[in-house]
Amino acid sequence: MPTGRVKWFDADKGYGFVVAEDGSQAFLHSSVLPEGAEVTKGTRLDYDVVDSRRGAQVLKARLISAPAKVAKARRRSTEDMAVMVEDVIKVLDDLGNGLQHGRYPDREHGNKVASLLRAIADDLES
Repeated sequence: MPTGRVKWFDADKGYGFVVAEDGSQAFLHSSVLPEGAEVTKGTRLDYDVVDSRRGAQVLKARLISAPAKVAKARRRSTEDMAVMVEDVIKVLDDLGNGLQHGRYPDREHGNKVASLLRAIADDLES
């Protein structure tokens, strides 16, 4: 029974794709999910797969874990987000200037910028 993560899933249409740990992909239809289960990008699954005329399809799935989501109640205020976005614009502008002169940021600075971008993206997605 392969283990993988949901690559994408459209709940309105009732289907998506799952990617196994070995990189292979399979079609995932909502009818093979446990009753009442909701999946989103990143949800971990154990599943049985069958090769059909149209390619690999999930025959039966079991949820292992859902990705962590930022709760809307924990979202930053719009004022805080506006300040963060303005700060990121300045940081990215400086970063862009360095790149134009052939300089990548050092590892520590690069990690800080990446963490900041992820934090903003998480709040925007929630």
